[in-house]
Amino acid sequence: MIQAQFYRLKNNKIISIEISGHAESGPYGQDIVCAAVSALSIGTINSIIELAGLSPSIVIDEEAGGYLSMKLPDSQSEDQANTAQILLESLLLSLKSVQEESPDYIKIKQINS
Repeated sequence: MIQAQFYRLKNNKIISIEISGHAESGPYGQDIVCAAVSALSIGTINSIIELAGLSPSIVIDEEAGGYLSMKLPDSQSEDQANTAQILLESLLLSLKSVQEESPDYIKIKQINS
């Protein structure tokens, strides 16, 4: 099962995400849930880099079971922060849609700090 965690500050802003595991909803190379989660998460991070102009901290470990974490930098302009939040909230909504269609293969958790 894929575990997706979204970490929020007290002001409700998402500051980091962590996605781990494999859906195992189909044979390797044909797992559409894993493919969807990978495409959505990598696309969001690429958009944060390109559209928000931010350089987040990224950790990827494909060999140990599918792992991706991303943390936004502490220093951001207001425009950068707003763009990043829109992109991360969009990722959350998209992953929730995947979860609604395939609840046995992905679990999403939001953690407030």
